[in-house]
Amino acid sequence: MQTWENVIGEEFNKPYCKELQRFIGEEYRTHTIYPPKDCIFNAFNYTAYDDIKVVILGQDPYHGENQAMGLSFSVPETQRTCPPSLLNIFKELESDLGIAMPTNGDLRPWAQQGVLLLNTVLTVKAHEANSHRDVGWETFTDAAISAINEINRPIVFLLWGKPAQSKTRLLNNPNHLILEAPHPSPLSAHRGFFGCKHFSKVNDYLQLHGVEPINWAL
Repeated sequence: MQTWENVIGEEFNKPYCKELQRFIGEEYRTHTIYPPKDCIFNAFNYTAYDDIKVVILGQDPYHGENQAMGLSFSVPETQRTCPPSLLNIFKELESDLGIAMPTNGDLRPWAQQGVLLLNTVLTVKAHEANSHRDVGWETFTDAAISAINEINRPIVFLLWGKPAQSKTRLLNNPNHLILEAPHPSPLSAHRGFFGCKHFSKVNDYLQLHGVEPINWAL
């Protein structure tokens, strides 16, 4: 049995990560930062390394109040308004699999089935998208992605948008399926995210390899 601590625990001892921890600690002391500090690593807390079936890569957390929860694209159950990107994800899910629009945007049921909801950057300053880009998070999450690449069983990577697609350089394991589409944001969803049918393609691939499919209904 492998755990996240086994495969990426050493990252925390590396100089870049110690500097990252110092910087992020200071940011939380002096600014409003999302997600809440105890939610930063929720992607790893909700989906064990040995349980991964699917990886959905996001960019960085939502930067609005009460939205980010440490899982890419997910918002807390108490947040009744879905961000536009998440709404478009649900529209594609309904079109692809006929699953009705859920009543909230909490994606933890996906995470608990083996869908790793990972952002490439794990924190953000309030109302400033990409404000924690290039401070060290990408090195950390690249290490996680590389560790997943080493798993020799079928895993599906959903890479939506150019930042996520840039991670294909880390993915060379023939056991895995890489699916790419434009980002589900309103700016790009109509360029090919709508109609990509990634949810059904994930389940087709998993079932083809004898793996229990994901129940995408929330």
